[in-house]
Amino acid sequence: MSYLKSFLEDKQIYIYLLFIMMGIGFGLLFDHASLIFEPFISILIAILLFSMFAQIPFLSLRQKALNFKFLVALIISNFIFIPIIVFLIVTAFHITSTPLLIGIYLVLLTPCIDYVIVFTKLGHGNESFMLIATPILFILQIILLPIYFLIFLNQDFSEYIDFIPFLKTFVYLILIPLFIAIFIQVLSKKSDAMSNILSLSEWLPVPFMGLVLMTVIGSQISKIFNDLHDVWIVVPVYICFMTIAPFIGYLSGKIFALPSDLKRTIAFSSSTRNALVVLPLALSLPDKWSTIVTTVVVTQTLVELIGELFYIKLIPKFK
Repeated sequence: MSYLKSFLEDKQIYIYLLFIMMGIGFGLLFDHASLIFEPFISILIAILLFSMFAQIPFLSLRQKALNFKFLVALIISNFIFIPIIVFLIVTAFHITSTPLLIGIYLVLLTPCIDYVIVFTKLGHGNESFMLIATPILFILQIILLPIYFLIFLNQDFSEYIDFIPFLKTFVYLILIPLFIAIFIQVLSKKSDAMSNILSLSEWLPVPFMGLVLMTVIGSQISKIFNDLHDVWIVVPVYICFMTIAPFIGYLSGKIFALPSDLKRTIAFSSSTRNALVVLPLALSLPDKWSTIVTTVVVTQTLVELIGELFYIKLIPKFK
C-alpha cells in the first residue's frame, strides 16, 4: 500500500495532466458541463485542504511561531513588489480596455488563500507558515484592493465590489476544514478510528487535486472558448506574470536571508493568485463589465493551474 502512495506522489504531474485533459474534454463536449461541475468545486477544494491540514502537526504548531522576517518579506512581495510588476506588465502590453484591466488587476493583485497551501507543500515549501499567514493575506487584500484600483485605474470601484464572497470562502474553504483537521488530530490520540481517518487522509491530496483541476477547468473552459479575442489578449500577460512572480518572491525571501523552504513559500504565494475567490466578485460587477471580467479571471485560473505543475518541479530547486 505504501508503494501505491509513493507511486501517486511520484507520478502526480502526469496524473494532474490527465485530469486537466479530462476537464478540457468534458467541458467542450458537454454543453452543460459548467452546471454539472461548478457545484462540486468548493466541496472538492475543502476536502483537498482538509487532507493537507490533516498532515500538519497542529498540536505541536505552537512551537513554530510565525517568523517575523518571513511575514514582512511575504507582505512586501505580495503587496508592494507584485503590484508594481503587474502594473509594468500591463503597461508593456498596452492594455487600455477598462473591463480587461479590471479583470487583470482583480485577479493578479490578490494572493491566493486556499490551494496555495497545497502547492506549497508539493513544492517543498513550508505549508504550516503559509497556512498561518493566510488570514493576514486575506485581510490585507480586502483593504488594499480598492486602493490599487484607485491608483492604477484612477477610479473608485469600492461601490461595485462585494466582499461577502471573500468572507464566505475563507470560512468554508479554510476555517471549517482547518477546525475539522485539528479536531480529528486531538481525538486521534485516544481513538483508533480517528487515527485511521488521519492515515486515510494521507492518500487524498493527489486524487483530489486532480479532481479540483478537472472540475475547475471543465466548468470554465467553454467560457474561454466563447470569448477567444479577450483570452488571446490576456494570456501573454499571465504567462509573463507567472514567469517573473516566483523570482520576485524568492528574491524577497533572499533579501531577508530566509531559509530555503521559506523562500520557496514566498515564491509560491507571490505567483499563485486568488482567482477562485475573486470570481464571485467579477460576477457581481455591473453587466457592462461582468462578462469580460469573468472571462479574464477564468482564463487566469487555467493558465495558473497549468503553470503550477511546472512550479512544483522547478521551485524546489530554489535554494
